[in-house]
Amino acid sequence: MKLKDCYNFHDFRTLARRRLPAPIYNYIDGAADDEKSHRRNTISFDACDLVPNVLRGVKDIDMSVTVMGQKLEMPIYCSPTALQRLFHHEGERAVASAAEKFGTMFGVSSLGTVSLQEVRKHSNPQVYQFYFHKDRGLNNAMMSDAKKAGVEVMMLTVDTITGGNRERDLRSGFSIPFSLSPAGILQFVLKPMWAFNYVTHEKFSLPQLDKYIDMDDGAVSISRYITEMLDPSLDWNDVEKMVSTWDGEFCLKGIMSVEDARKAVDIGCTGIVISNHGGRQLDGSRSPFDQLDEIVNAVGDKIDVIMDSGIQRGSHVLKALSLGAKAVGGGRFYLYPLAVAGQAGVERALELMRMEIERDMCLMGCNSIHDLSPENLRFR
Repeated sequence: MKLKDCYNFHDFRTLARRRLPAPIYNYIDGAADDEKSHRRNTISFDACDLVPNVLRGVKDIDMSVTVMGQKLEMPIYCSPTALQRLFHHEGERAVASAAEKFGTMFGVSSLGTVSLQEVRKHSNPQVYQFYFHKDRGLNNAMMSDAKKAGVEVMMLTVDTITGGNRERDLRSGFSIPFSLSPAGILQFVLKPMWAFNYVTHEKFSLPQLDKYIDMDDGAVSISRYITEMLDPSLDWNDVEKMVSTWDGEFCLKGIMSVEDARKAVDIGCTGIVISNHGGRQLDGSRSPFDQLDEIVNAVGDKIDVIMDSGIQRGSHVLKALSLGAKAVGGGRFYLYPLAVAGQAGVERALELMRMEIERDMCLMGCNSIHDLSPENLRFR
């Protein structure tokens, strides 16, 4: 199976599993506890049916949207995810360049493996996924770095005050830097091409953190990083101060309740991302799509509502937009193809998604994203 043989999310996932060492594949693929929320994130779309209209004279389809002040040529963007140069040596450079080519946003993580400044050369507009650390001076310095790099949207992740129980990572010993179990080491031996690319390209690093935190002082799992270095006492007062300090587009990622959505409006946020972190934090959490209508009805006229988690198809995108999401974000939908073929893989994933959205809009009788509404949907 080759990249050209991949036509959907599941094809990319299958090929990534064949090419990646198991600990890395499972880091992308896995979630918390029994992974029920992870599965529910996509299954939730199945209870919602699209109701198409015909004879609408669909000719020139406009799938552009404006969200948090950014004009996107397609209504899905590449959500920020950590450690991308572990998946492919091109890492964030590949994703940023692909997003730029398709006219959409790309988000860089605090745990990104390419600096904000360098990613800026490849992508515009740019989102920064920010983790709030116990060291308040570190938070201020990192925000200042982001402002200097020209980041348009600050996206504070608010569902990581402690690490999720990601049992696949515990079994393999996945950590930064690597501290693998014997079984995990064997998986790397079985995938020599990944190992060759890893050792023959630039040394792995975390540029957003390296000058502030010594990440080489013993192996640190992602869960441990979240639990030990991030601030569980983060509250609404802290966020309100950040919003004021940033003085620009400010988004909270990980909102799941109407109460929290209203508070985000009250403190001056310009956007929220309804997300359960891809099922990687609280297993048993309600799916973002299941919460979308409730939150849009409460605050959709006051703040830009985005939905993240579980998106695999163009029809999923249209269902979320029909319920009032201004745009949707996705992680795994581009991470598997990144792992498979770097920038070429991400471009193929975005092209297939764009084709699906355009085709489905045509079949729905919609010339524009603005034609979508709850009238297009029926729930079983």
